[in-house]
Amino acid sequence: MRIAENWKDFEVLDCSDGEKLERWGKYILLRPDPQVIWNTKKSIPQWKHLNGHYHRSDKGGGEWEIFDLPEEWTIHYPLSSINKEMTFHLKPFKFKHTGVFPEQAVNWEWFSSIIINGAAEKNPEREIKVLNLFAYTGGATIASALAGASVTHVDASKGMVTWAHENANSSSLADAKIRWLVDDCTKFVEREIRRGNKYDGIIMDPPSYGRGPKGEIWKIEDAIFPLIQKCASLLSEKPLFFLVNSYTTGLQPGVLTYMLSTAISEAGYKDFNVDSDEVGLPVSASGLVLPCGASGRVTFL
Repeated sequence: MRIAENWKDFEVLDCSDGEKLERWGKYILLRPDPQVIWNTKKSIPQWKHLNGHYHRSDKGGGEWEIFDLPEEWTIHYPLSSINKEMTFHLKPFKFKHTGVFPEQAVNWEWFSSIIINGAAEKNPEREIKVLNLFAYTGGATIASALAGASVTHVDASKGMVTWAHENANSSSLADAKIRWLVDDCTKFVEREIRRGNKYDGIIMDPPSYGRGPKGEIWKIEDAIFPLIQKCASLLSEKPLFFLVNSYTTGLQPGVLTYMLSTAISEAGYKDFNVDSDEVGLPVSASGLVLPCGASGRVTFL
């Protein structure tokens, strides 16, 4: 398992009975997590000193119960692979989110290192182009741009793109080469294929279910492999990496490996390696690791 263990402003304190107890900066939040099917003793004092608690509804969705929490606050992540700091604006968002998936830090470290230590050092004049699909609030975009890449950031939500732009500005990237696009990811990829555009790195963080800006329905089990195939045709002559994240329990690491290996081979590439594994976050109270989905990584040799 790949473990995101370099955080200082975030911590999973404990988890029990379908919920995870987290520290986001100085604030303690309690949120539901379907992976937490065990029921263990809630012994640490933070269980009784919450700043916010998201209650899931039996009818779907849910709502926040706020005790002592600002409308917005900021945390930082030290991107150790390139010795730079990422900044994120957080707020209690609908559907339990705060604005960051902290387990993805392990992937930010991976591809930023490839960008800056691999291709950038071998050919400093090369402009490395990265495509970030379903880009949410921009964690992967910021990590790529801090490493020196030119990034195309695509998300169907105008609000998320605005939020990501604010995070980038706060991470000293106001003048970075980032294209901010509100678009349906599949349709954007199809247009890029027709335009003949190419990318050296592709990052894909698709939801299990979602809708595009015009109501287009996305269901990951039906749409993910065709999209991976299309994205493979957008890779440059000498690409660097391809990353696919999955929070859907049906898409195990082996499934990601099979899809990526098939699509990359069909696109004509031969010298590459696919490595898929679970990602997780350490739990302070138990010393164990909370699983948080899986990632499939392709590196080109």
